Amino acid sequence: MDIAEWLRGLGLERYTQAFQDAEVTPDVLQELTEADLRELGLPLGPRKTVLKAIQARSLSIAAALIGAGEPAGQVRPVLPSEADRRQLTVMFVDLVGSTALASGRDPEEVREFMQAYHNTVAGEIARFEGHIAKFLGDGVLAYFGWPRAHEDEAERAIRAGLRVTKAVASLTGPGGLALAARVGIATGLVVVGELVGEGEARERAVIGETPNLAARLQGLAEPGDVVIAESTRRLLGEAFMYRDLGTVPLKGFPVPVQAWLVTGEGEAESRFDAQHGMATTALIGRDQELALLLDRWERAKEREGQIVLLGGEAGIGKSRLVRALRDHLAGAPHTPLSHFCSPFHANTALYPIIGLLERAAGIRREDAPEEQLDKLEAMLALATSDVHESAPVLADLLAVPAGGRYPPLALSPHQKKERTFQALLEQIQGLSARQPLLAIYEDVHWADPTMLEFLDRAVDEVQGLPILMIITFRPEFLSRWTGHGHVTALSLSRLGRRQGAAVVDRVTGGKMLPQEVLEQILAKTDGVPLFVEELTKAVIESGLLKDHGSHYELIGPLPPLAIPTTLQDSLMARLDRLAPVKEVAQIAACIGREFGHDLLRSVTALDEHALQRALNELLTAELIFRRGAPPDIGYSFKHALVQDIAHESLLKGKRQQIHARIAAALEEHYPARAEAEPETIASHFTQGGLAGKAVGYWLRAGRIAAERSANLEAITHLTRGLEALKSSPQGPERDRQELALQTAIGGPLIAIHGYTAPQLGTAFSRAHALCYELDDTGALFATLSGKFIFHFVRGDFGAMQILVAEAQRAAERTGDTALDLAAHRMAALTAMHAGDFLTARSEFEMILSRYQPDTHRPPPVHYVHDPKASALPYLAIVLWMLGYPEQAQRTSRAAFEYAAELNQTNLTAHVQVYGGAGPAELMGDTAAVHAHADAIIDLADQHSLNYWRLSGLILRGWAMAKEGNVQGGLPLMRLSLNERARLGASWYQVRYLWMLAAMYHQLGDDENGLATLAEAKAIAARNEEHIWESELACIDGELRRIGGASAEEAENCLQAALIIAQSQSAKSFELRAAMSLARLWRDQGRGADARGLLGSVYGWFTEGFETADLRSAKALMQELAEV
Repeated sequence: MDIAEWLRGLGLERYTQAFQDAEVTPDVLQELTEADLRELGLPLGPRKTVLKAIQARSLSIAAALIGAGEPAGQVRPVLPSEADRRQLTVMFVDLVGSTALASGRDPEEVREFMQAYHNTVAGEIARFEGHIAKFLGDGVLAYFGWPRAHEDEAERAIRAGLRVTKAVASLTGPGGLALAARVGIATGLVVVGELVGEGEARERAVIGETPNLAARLQGLAEPGDVVIAESTRRLLGEAFMYRDLGTVPLKGFPVPVQAWLVTGEGEAESRFDAQHGMATTALIGRDQELALLLDRWERAKEREGQIVLLGGEAGIGKSRLVRALRDHLAGAPHTPLSHFCSPFHANTALYPIIGLLERAAGIRREDAPEEQLDKLEAMLALATSDVHESAPVLADLLAVPAGGRYPPLALSPHQKKERTFQALLEQIQGLSARQPLLAIYEDVHWADPTMLEFLDRAVDEVQGLPILMIITFRPEFLSRWTGHGHVTALSLSRLGRRQGAAVVDRVTGGKMLPQEVLEQILAKTDGVPLFVEELTKAVIESGLLKDHGSHYELIGPLPPLAIPTTLQDSLMARLDRLAPVKEVAQIAACIGREFGHDLLRSVTALDEHALQRALNELLTAELIFRRGAPPDIGYSFKHALVQDIAHESLLKGKRQQIHARIAAALEEHYPARAEAEPETIASHFTQGGLAGKAVGYWLRAGRIAAERSANLEAITHLTRGLEALKSSPQGPERDRQELALQTAIGGPLIAIHGYTAPQLGTAFSRAHALCYELDDTGALFATLSGKFIFHFVRGDFGAMQILVAEAQRAAERTGDTALDLAAHRMAALTAMHAGDFLTARSEFEMILSRYQPDTHRPPPVHYVHDPKASALPYLAIVLWMLGYPEQAQRTSRAAFEYAAELNQTNLTAHVQVYGGAGPAELMGDTAAVHAHADAIIDLADQHSLNYWRLSGLILRGWAMAKEGNVQGGLPLMRLSLNERARLGASWYQVRYLWMLAAMYHQLGDDENGLATLAEAKAIAARNEEHIWESELACIDGELRRIGGASAEEAENCLQAALIIAQSQSAKSFELRAAMSLARLWRDQGRGADARGLLGSVYGWFTEGFETADLRSAKALMQELAEV
């Protein structure tokens, strides 16, 4: 074939040089797209002519190959050289009763009707750009989505299937017998394009269950039916009508499969309505754009006709904005005219107008010709009193027979077009004379040339008429109407982060997603509303989340989010348009969302000239953006999801090879980057099948993230390191690496999941065992500290005692002073738990006196185990208990100063809870507790510190109740207490329950107070915890008093509280018990006893006289003195 001759035959010989300069050969010709032709400089009309000729040539090649007995897979001369992974819609067509039709017939006769059948099927499939993979006797296997994808492959397959059954039914078999076909269609992930077989049997295979499913569904279909899988149905929306066939057992499939029968086309007006229906999510982030459209509408109503050119990429929200305008105008007098262009009718003259006229007139093809004409005339009469001028030409446009009502049109094609345009414009003028007109033309990038010509006329015509025309299109369409004064160009940009989050919130119905899930959705979708919606829906349906009513919770670790099936075809289509340079895009995708020119060059096999040409093509197609200047040129993918589809389309083996090359190049040529971003090289080594080499980089990445309080990232890196380690050979080196990973992951796990998380116990127990296996005493500091704190917060007193003894022996054996301080820390916390406050104070003060930052401060990844960071906040609590409020306040301030010095979020939260809110609550400073609670919650929300957030919520609830908001505060306390208990946290849980019981006492609710108290006592008894024993006995007595118990019963409780506090040297608790007992005795008329008891306890104190308890005690003594 000679390209120049072919162009001359089309009357386009003036473009021969352009085709020659671009080296377009006959083989490449079949793969040209509209974007390619635009790049060659062809205007719209010639582009459409060339594309139509290419399609016709494909059909003629198909017919020739079928006639020669060639497999139809050879219809397209140029196919991808390598297999890839992609979503594919597979069609299987079967000729019903072919065996009976051939029985007893002459072979040549059978050959002729089979050839006619194959030609018919091939033609209909090619019409929708499907790929015929194979003829299997009377069966036909076709792919939609390979070798080139379109954004609507499932819809193309269904339309082709419906036309196939109709076209085959119109054929006549041998002896005049009627023919019928049945069709099965399924969609799924496959590997396609791999060459299999030998010699003439060689073919491009598709591997996966999808072809088998399509074949089995075909077997379910009745003659003339199209049956589809659920996977296909989900992609179609309401574009068609269906009948549910239920779940049916299919041979080779382990469980019954949902099947649907396609009964016809749907009734939705537009593609948007078909996919979204009338109930769409609210318009978000387009207030200014909607206001502009409303402004232009107001102008149009004053007979200042307006045109708005509404542009934007697919999924950006053009149709939704138009829908919002229509909803806004629903109650206002106006006439809406909606026109919808279609990718399947880009060469059907005036297709959008034909659709509008048929809908407006209510014309159905099954109506009798006279009835169709009556309906057309009735519709035309709404705009004009004389329908006889326009009815004949518009009836001709709609292919409605005029019968004897109107004479045949004796017009040339040009005259007929002019008369048609005139009739249509008269309709628009007539309708606008009655009331303002809203004329919408959607997806004009798919408009046929005649439609565009009509729009040229309409744009000029609307000036001076009460008409607002809105024309929507994608960026590849070059608008030709921008030079007019009444035309406004409006381009929709991507949504911002906050607006994207609002879209997510709408999709979830207001239920909160885990922060890391939300972040990944927003990062992947780049502010494209359709992407945000579809990815959010996919995540909700993925099984990754558990619905808790008001929020979702991750069931396990968050993997990279999969591309929604609803977006696969659209994204793959963007990549397939650049088939010659697709491999460069795939290699770049392996590098990442952003990639440098030099690194890409070192990984590809292309020379600099070829690489630059490929990158220029990707830039022209706006698949990537360029930034920087030589020599620091970098690129980034326009969409994260396009990068994902390019990456995932590679076969795993090839993908692995590319990642290994990238890792090697980074190690060799970019050592500084490997040092600063170890997670990058670790990821490439892991994906490159070199997991053993990745371990050290994952460890370094985890430590760096932990030092920056990026705890989620640290957990991810270190977990991936542990996974990578599994591929390393067993031995001491592997054990050393595991020990480093297990100890490093402890701090981040505590920050995110709390001290009681099972995975934390597993990590520290494993690290503990490895320390002894490797005789690594240096790691004992972190492992013993971590294991102890796990059991401490869970309330396991026995395990705590064992670990204290072990730490003391290890410190003595090794002489390690850091380990010695860790042992003192453990002993202090164990003493606190047991109510031995003097020992606890001694141990904490020992730590502070011996602590040397240069020697004893652990590396940032182990700050959670810093003895001083633990001693200061807890010592503040102990000092208050022992009766030194002012010393407690000074120690609290010192704790905050030290936390600021370390600047680690988990430690800051720890100090806020125990060094700030803890002493403030004990001293009755409600405002300070509220302020600390707010700070804790803010910090937790910023850094996903879920464990600390619960403490903050409990404290906030308590402060709210104390300040008078009982209805809001108490439920918040109870909900958060329950959630904390669910995590297995016992430390300070008794105190929080005491606070709730005390609130019930303040409200006079002894029943709920005693129930809460019983819960606290049960925890204390189970854990042998005595820290709050005096307080529990005291509030028990108070609740019994208001509950009507005998004075003796109440007094016994209060006496017990007093005795316990005295035995613990807990002077502040002793003062509280003494005040409660004094009030009881006062009410019994024992004023002298009350004065003597309270006076002796109060007289012991030497500081803190402005604190709440001491002020109350003083006031009570004055009251008793007057009795």
